[in-house]
Amino acid sequence: MPTANPYQELFANWPDSLPRRGIVINQLNDTVSFKGFMIKGSLLLLERQTPDAMGGRFVLLEFETIAAMKLTDPLKTENFAPVGFEGRLALA
Repeated sequence: MPTANPYQELFANWPDSLPRRGIVINQLNDTVSFKGFMIKGSLLLLERQTPDAMGGRFVLLEFETIAAMKLTDPLKTENFAPVGFEGRLALA
């Protein structure tokens, strides 16, 4: 049985210790800043920080198109433990 996409797992089980905002980078190297999100199956609906140049306030992506994600808030090691990360960060 195939395992779930790691980004899908992260968004589906987003811990309370992480603010629901950040930046998603897709496979075409497009970036989307978001301040909220919703999920439905393999789809991710991102609420943008500000509308894009064409006025778009929401972006709908398939999880498989996500290449990377950036978290923009100052965080500590403890924030990542609920998501399954192990070890320590230098800023912990």
